[in-house]
Amino acid sequence: MTTITTTEALAAFCEKAKSEAYVTVDTEFLRERTYWSKLCLVQLALPSHGAVEGDAVLVDPLVKGLSLEPLYDLFRHTGTVKVFHAARQDLEIFFTDANVFPDPLFDTQIAAMVCGFGEQVGYETLVRKIAKESLDKSSRFTDWSRRPLTPAQAKYAVADVTHLRVIYEYLAKQLAKSGREAWVREEERIMLDPETYINRPEDAWKRVKTRTHSGKFLAVVRELARFREGYAQNKNIPRSRIFKDDAMLELASTKPQSLEELNRSRLLLREARKGDIAEGILQAVKEGLATPADKMPKPDVEKTQLQVDSALADLLRVLLKAKSTSAGVAPKLIANSSDLDRIAAGKQDVAALKGWRHEVFGKDALRLCTGEIALAATNGQVRVVEV
Repeated sequence: MTTITTTEALAAFCEKAKSEAYVTVDTEFLRERTYWSKLCLVQLALPSHGAVEGDAVLVDPLVKGLSLEPLYDLFRHTGTVKVFHAARQDLEIFFTDANVFPDPLFDTQIAAMVCGFGEQVGYETLVRKIAKESLDKSSRFTDWSRRPLTPAQAKYAVADVTHLRVIYEYLAKQLAKSGREAWVREEERIMLDPETYINRPEDAWKRVKTRTHSGKFLAVVRELARFREGYAQNKNIPRSRIFKDDAMLELASTKPQSLEELNRSRLLLREARKGDIAEGILQAVKEGLATPADKMPKPDVEKTQLQVDSALADLLRVLLKAKSTSAGVAPKLIANSSDLDRIAAGKQDVAALKGWRHEVFGKDALRLCTGEIALAATNGQVRVVEV
């Protein structure tokens, strides 16, 4: 097993990879103590041609002087497919570091869902079912920033890309047989959209769950969330290290305007009661309270105002289960509960009614809503009946 520690060695491997049909990729990183993921290791493997020495390597990005630009150049090379499993977090690292996405991309988790392996199927499951191997997961939660890596860590890391070759080749053949390659590409487009990874401080309040629709309350929440997101990004620390959501909601309710009032909080962390964070909180509350009425955030009340026919929504769930089973596709890849409720309420701007989902499920979902079809059970199976 080779560990690459120089830019020259990485460039040589990546040039070799450009002549191959695909390369499998994985990363190890840490994020518990930072806002941005700290990349600790990159694993790469080329198609196995009789177990050629050097076809699987580890790349150590923590070595001083090593540049990942040869890897990013490989990502831009469209003649080689870059294969990942559950790529979202990996892609976020590369996008944040170099504003680059692998092109073309193949995500085996998405492909497995399309091929009937269930919802968000794990890598270990695919290794067992497709590669007929087992994984030693004992190194999964180790500190990947420590050097040197142990033999167990290195073995675990390289297995994440060597077994992936078998999985990719199997799933690619299954998709070619079924003609569903476009389904996978449609899902992957979401992961290749920069908006998926950009966290704008001014939009951070939208991720905070609250039952209060008061404009003034939400204005304070917005400013507190904006401050927290910006501070976390600038200091590269987790949001929860500044203050948690429950403390934010408490602050939006009590609206402290002095350090004395701030220190009456029950939920605020000790570090947030002084210094830059305390000043930022008080300023955020002040700006939230000063928000003009026409600039106050508007809550998303559509969900509470949806006129959902619960019986129809339940019928749609039955139809979804039947259609997903028939198509061999994970149900949640087609639609989630919120989608079904929106369809039952007569909404049309639902992903399940577009693209390949429309053919598999959406078309009959609309017909069920308008009474053109009904559902019946025959020999323990649900079938569609024309009305």
